[in-house]
Amino acid sequence: MIRYALVCDHDHEFEGWFGASADFDDQLARGLLECPMCASKAVRKQIMAPAVAGTKRTTPDAPPQMRTMVMEAMRKVRAHVEENFDYVGDAFAAEARAIHEGRSEDRGIYGEASPAEVRKLVEDGVPIAPLPPEPPKKTDVN
Repeated sequence: MIRYALVCDHDHEFEGWFGASADFDDQLARGLLECPMCASKAVRKQIMAPAVAGTKRTTPDAPPQMRTMVMEAMRKVRAHVEENFDYVGDAFAAEARAIHEGRSEDRGIYGEASPAEVRKLVEDGVPIAPLPPEPPKKTDVN
């Protein structure tokens, strides 16, 4: 997975994760990218420094309203996938590969895959992305 720092035309900064560098260009051209804060589709990459591991925290926590906005966007993504894509369970890796190779109907799917299966799909250029986690139930939160 490749992580890009992105910004919209209203200067809202956010990140995007892509299976390959060409996926950003493809999704941008198809109008699939939008700012999670204002829904602007005028999105571009920012200049990024390489990630370097360290022990000191150099970035402040995101403001609470930003976290709330991101959590809501993730909830909407998950709900959209669950409502519009086919659930294939633990056959996900095999079905994603079959769709990629043209042996199965081209459609949106979701399901489960082991880390090894995910790694192999990514290595083979099969376009996949992790589904945002389910939000905690209100009864499970303090």
